[in-house]
Formats: sequence, structure tokens, C-alpha cells
Amino acid sequence: MLKVTNVHKSFGKNEILKGVDLTVEKGDVVVILGPSGSGKTTLLRTIDFLETADSGELAFDDIKTPLAHANKKTILNVRRKTGFVYQNYNLFANKTALENVMEGLVTARKIPRDTARETAERALEKVGLLDRMNYYPSELSGGQQQRVGIARAVAPNPDVVLFDEPTSALDPELVGEVLNVIKELAKEGTTMIVVTHEMSFAEEAASQVVFMDGGIVVEKGSPSQIFNRPKEERTKKFLQRILKTPEYVI
Repeated sequence: MLKVTNVHKSFGKNEILKGVDLTVEKGDVVVILGPSGSGKTTLLRTIDFLETADSGELAFDDIKTPLAHANKKTILNVRRKTGFVYQNYNLFANKTALENVMEGLVTARKIPRDTARETAERALEKVGLLDRMNYYPSELSGGQQQRVGIARAVAPNPDVVLFDEPTSALDPELVGEVLNVIKELAKEGTTMIVVTHEMSFAEEAASQVVFMDGGIVVEKGSPSQIFNRPKEERTKKFLQRILKTPEYVI
């Protein structure tokens, strides 16, 4: 369904991605783990052309393009097939929850306002916020704002939803409500790529776990394989540090 191959990206002299490959099949929940600075977010942003890769290839259903030289039409077609959930919500402060979800439907996808409103209301209901549709972001908690962000991403029924550390800006007590929404989407068969530090979510919801470090994919496999039988020393050390588990037998 979606495949990126040999993705490279540098910022100045700092090489962030060093030849990354990633394959996502329909219905997959791919969770990308790794320490800060490993290239996880940059990879996600290159897939949606929020950052332009220096090299690499993208194949997304019938779309095939070099990441570094995609034309505007191709970028638009990719973005129409994706939804993106940001770390810091990226909501319009002067628009209600409903208007935030409607905005992309009306402006980018040219959907009539009445239809867009119905679609937005269904998306807000899906994330448990229909009763808050007329609230502004300042009137919502961080968890509620992120749930509006998820509603905005899923409203157009994209082929894949990209989550960039969706709980990293939240207070600990608000993390659960956002993860529960994402888990429900996973149960419904939504195809997702999730960059996160939430290990319990990765173990419970992922169909594939990808561990990145130093701009490369170090290891990938099922949650059971990665968490219980990691093969690579770098993966083992990362999990020992994050999960505070005894050392794996090497």
C-alpha cells in the first residue's frame, strides 16, 4: 500500500535519515520507536512532504515518485490520501472544534459546507467530542484539543493516518484518553503510522514495531518479537532504559 525506500535527509551537515526503508500494508498499525533525534519524526514528515527528503522513493498505491522531486500535483494527491496528527495539535485558535475539523474539508477538498459539517460532526462523535463541537481550543483541555486534531485527520477518511508523538505535549493524566481513541481507530482497521514513546500502546495495538536509532531502522518485527526477543544490541539497550527491565540474555 505505502512504501518508502532509501530515504535520506540532512539539515545542513547533520544527516538525520541515512537510507530508511518502510513498508505499510492496508490495516497495519506501524509503531515507530526510538530515542530522541533518531529520525522518527523527520521520516513521518518526509512521507507527507512536510519536509523534502534529499533522496528516496515513495510508492503509495498507484502513486510512484522520487521524494526529492515530487511535483505539486503528486504532493497534493499524497496528502489527500493521508491524515496527519501533530504533536502540538495545530488547531486554529479562532475557530471552534467543529470549524477546525470542517476547514480542511471545505478549503482543501472543496466539499460543500453542509456535507462537510455532517462529516465533521461524525468525526467529532467518533472521538467523543460532539458535545464540545462549539467550544474553542482555549476552552478545551490538551487531551480534548488533540482529539479534535485526530477528528480533523480522520474526517476525510484517508488511506493512512500519520501520528507524530500525539501524546508528547499532554499532561500524564490526559494521555490515556488520546491513546484510547487511537486504539479504537486501530480496532476499526484504520491504517496508521504512529511515532510514540508509549510502550504499552505499541505492545497492545501495533501490528509492526520499527525501532530507529541514529537515522536508520535498526530492527523491526511484531510487538512480541521486539519487546520479548529483540535481536539487536541497540534495541535491547533502548528497551532496558525505557522499560527498566533486567538485561536481556544475549
